[in-house]
Amino acid sequence: MSVNQGKAAKHYLLASDFDQTLSFNDSGIILSELLGTSGFREKVEGLSRIHIVQQGGELAYLLLHDPEYRQVRREHLIEAGKRIRLKRNIGLLSQFLGSLAEFRFSFYVISAAPEEVIQSALAGIVPADHIYGTRFQFDPSSGEIQSILRVPAGYGKVAVLEEIRSELQISHNCVVYVGDGTSDIHVMLHVNRREGLTIAVSEAKNVTEIARRTILSDDALSPLVPVLEEIGGWDSARIRSVYESNGLVLHEWNKARMDSLTIRETVPPPEMRA
Repeated sequence: MSVNQGKAAKHYLLASDFDQTLSFNDSGIILSELLGTSGFREKVEGLSRIHIVQQGGELAYLLLHDPEYRQVRREHLIEAGKRIRLKRNIGLLSQFLGSLAEFRFSFYVISAAPEEVIQSALAGIVPADHIYGTRFQFDPSSGEIQSILRVPAGYGKVAVLEEIRSELQISHNCVVYVGDGTSDIHVMLHVNRREGLTIAVSEAKNVTEIARRTILSDDALSPLVPVLEEIGGWDSARIRSVYESNGLVLHEWNKARMDSLTIRETVPPPEMRA
């Protein structure tokens, strides 16, 4: 893989959402199960309808204001993180990114999920200082959540991304963002406008219509494929080869492109010509 060893490797920022991007479940659902409370989805939908918080920031609002969630302490968030089911090979993704001689990647997680939840779930996989989640201030005597210091949801994700990019001194077109849902729309639009690469990892139409690439897999290594294609200009044979050299096989790699088109006749059509 060491193709351009004579040249300095170009530095890229790869930022990823957490809930349902690196994991299979929403942090709020896991936390609700831990607390024995129900109706989390209904409460989130209610908050979304009245637009009282940025999309993705509903759990933070509930933890601060909802009586059922006011009982949450830091230890609950840490335990919820331990119960989250992660996608495969997150650790291997970091190793892959560090092994590419042609590029240098810094991998960060930006999510509206509570920071303690993400750090607990990714302990030993992603350094804590590379994780930006919702940050709370806790009462030192009671341990309850006193206030919200930061919520990386909606435009909040854009602010955090720009803070990291600026600190790393990375140009806008060297940013890659991976996400799955509505809370990623603002940051994806921001990255697209500045010629970065956006990757959707779900079939949600409002995200796939914005992201430059969409890839569906239960493996965290899957976004590396469009990264190598779009940034490295690698063909499928070379990508398969580098996976296989690391003991992995790209099984059932189906590349698809779909155009959706509706044509309605308003007047008798003229003769169509080839």
